[in-house]
Amino acid sequence: MNEFQTILTETIQRLLSDHVSRDLIIASEQGEWAQGLWDALEENGLTKVLVSEAGGGVGAQWSDAALLIKAAGEHGAPVPFGETIVAAWLLDQAGLPVPEGAITLLEGNRLSLTGEGDSLTLDGQVDGVPWARFSKHGVAVVPDADGKMQLCCISLEGVDLTPAMNIAREGRDNLTFSGVPVVASADYNPATVGFTLRHWGALIRSLQMGGALNRLLAQSVAYANERTQFGKPIGKFQAIQQQLSVLATQAAAAGVAANYAAQAVEKGNVSHEIAVAKVRADEAANIATSIAHQVHGAIGFTYEHTLHFATRRLWSWRAEYGAGCEWAAELGTQVLQNKPEALWPLVTQK
Repeated sequence: MNEFQTILTETIQRLLSDHVSRDLIIASEQGEWAQGLWDALEENGLTKVLVSEAGGGVGAQWSDAALLIKAAGEHGAPVPFGETIVAAWLLDQAGLPVPEGAITLLEGNRLSLTGEGDSLTLDGQVDGVPWARFSKHGVAVVPDADGKMQLCCISLEGVDLTPAMNIAREGRDNLTFSGVPVVASADYNPATVGFTLRHWGALIRSLQMGGALNRLLAQSVAYANERTQFGKPIGKFQAIQQQLSVLATQAAAAGVAANYAAQAVEKGNVSHEIAVAKVRADEAANIATSIAHQVHGAIGFTYEHTLHFATRRLWSWRAEYGAGCEWAAELGTQVLQNKPEALWPLVTQK
C-alpha cells in the first residue's frame, strides 16, 4: 500500500466510522436516506475518485477505488457508493459530464433507444435497481437503432418507480421508462471502456462482500473472546478456533480475488478476473455466514445484535449482478472456447 492509499484508507475508515452507525442502518432499512453520509462522501471527493482531474475528480486508479468500495461493504454503508464511483468513471471515460448526486446503474437488456443524436429517448424496464429512489441519475448501456451500443446518462426524476428491496432491506427498485429523454450519450466501446454493466456491478459486489466478510471475522473473533462457557472464553476451545480459522481463510481468499480483479481493470481485459472474484466471494459468503452464526449462537439471529447487518447483505449481494453459479458457467465457457494449452496460462497469469 503506497502513501496515497494509506491516506485514502484512513480517510474512508474515519468517515464511515463517524457516520455509519447501527441507528443509521436501521433508519435506512426503514426507508430513510443517509443524507449526512452521502454529503460527507461527496464533499471529500470520494464519489469521483476515478474521474480524471480534468473532469473534476481525483484521477485515482482502480486499485485505489477498491479500498473505498471494500470499506463501504465492511461498514454496510446504505448508499450507492460503488455504483456512483463506477457510473462517474464510465461517463468520464466516454467524455461525458458527471452530474452531482447519487448515480445508479441501469443493468439489463430490456431497454431500447429511439431517435438519434441529442434527441434520444429511453423506453423499457429495469428491475432491482440499487437505490433508485434516492439516485438523481442512472447510467445504462443500450443499443441504438443501428445496433451500436450507447452509454447513456438518464435523469431519474419523474420516472415510474415501484419500490422494492432485497433481504438486507436495501432499495432495489423497479423502473419503467417511457420516452424518457437521454441527458447525454456517447458510443460505448467494450474493448476500451470495459464490458457490460453486469461486469462492473459484479466487481462492486465482490469488493463489498470482501469488506463484509472482514466485518464478520472481526465480530466473530471478538464475540468468541468475550463469551464464556465452562469458565473460559469459547475462543479457547479448539473447535471454535478451527472454525474461525476457516472463516479467516474464506475472508482472505475472497478479498484477494476482488482486489486482483480491481487491479486487472488497469491492464485491460477483466472478464475472467471479475468472474473469478464473484464466484469466490459467493462461495466465501456461504461458508463464512454459517460459521459466524454458529459462533454467535442464538444471539446472532436477533435483530438487536448487529451480526445480521453483514450476513443479510452477503446473502443479498451474492445474488446480484449474477450469482456465483452463473459466473462459474461463464468461466467454463471461456475455457472451452480456448485451446487446451491456453488453460494453464489462464489460471496462472499475473
